[in-house]
Amino acid sequence: MMNNLSSATEFCLLGFPGSQKLHHILFAIFFFFYSVTLMGNTVIIVIVCVDKRLQSPMYFFLGHLSALEIMITTTTVPMLLWGLLLPGMQTISLVACVTQLFLYLAVGTTEFVLLGAMAVDRYVAVCNPLRYNIIMNSHTCIWVVIVSWVFGFLSEIWPVYATFQFTFCKSNLLDHFFCERGQLLKLSCGDTLFTEFVLFLMAVVIIIGSLTPTIVSYTYIISTILKIPTASGRRKAFSTCASHFTFVVIGYGSCLFLYVKPKQTQAAEYNKIVSLFISVVTPFLNPFIFTLRNDKVKEALRDGMKRCCRLVKD
Repeated sequence: MMNNLSSATEFCLLGFPGSQKLHHILFAIFFFFYSVTLMGNTVIIVIVCVDKRLQSPMYFFLGHLSALEIMITTTTVPMLLWGLLLPGMQTISLVACVTQLFLYLAVGTTEFVLLGAMAVDRYVAVCNPLRYNIIMNSHTCIWVVIVSWVFGFLSEIWPVYATFQFTFCKSNLLDHFFCERGQLLKLSCGDTLFTEFVLFLMAVVIIIGSLTPTIVSYTYIISTILKIPTASGRRKAFSTCASHFTFVVIGYGSCLFLYVKPKQTQAAEYNKIVSLFISVVTPFLNPFIFTLRNDKVKEALRDGMKRCCRLVKD
């Protein structure tokens, strides 16, 4: 605990309550999730890069989405694991805290923009298939990805700057497993109401703004699919969108609960659960969502495994 006259130069992360035995169980669970996340998303990136059957806009975006999932989970989970493995509180410097929060928010924002672009891509594929290669050409796809990354990182500079402009003099104890914005604002001695309102508006613009093209795209997609006369045709058309739609529901649902509300400083237990879903569960599910329902990816994985087995035998 620090005195009430100065701002924190480092923070102590309280992490998860409970016995050391419980911490070891949680460590094993989260370590498994993290390992599978890294391996699964890396495999997707590799096969998208090397397999000619996956050289299309959908898989190009998927490769970048997998890279973002690796980044967002690596931003928070290693420190979470370290805190579970060692007894006591986990300390983090002010500079490291700023960096962690910025990367977490910037990568998340980039992901939202990219998901919106992927929804538009699915709309063009289903509703304008004859013009798909013309509209979603390589030049367009590269620019979409560049804009997504640049917007994601530039848009979070002010929110992070505004968060750390306050003096953290109430305490330096963060009741979380990483430098989460809501818990940081709780430690401020200043009036955070206006800043919280501005952050709320920015969250609305970013999350709802990127969700809008998704909603519009799927409205047209569903309308087009329902007009297909055969059941097999409808299933085939929807199968091209099912993975993306599932990921959108999971990703946007958790972030809407965490960020799109006027009061950012909600209960720590609530924050931890939703943050775990964003930084652990969703990146873990990503490889399964985009492979189990996708025949092309499964074929590419099978062929890749066969080639690896032949190399090992030789």
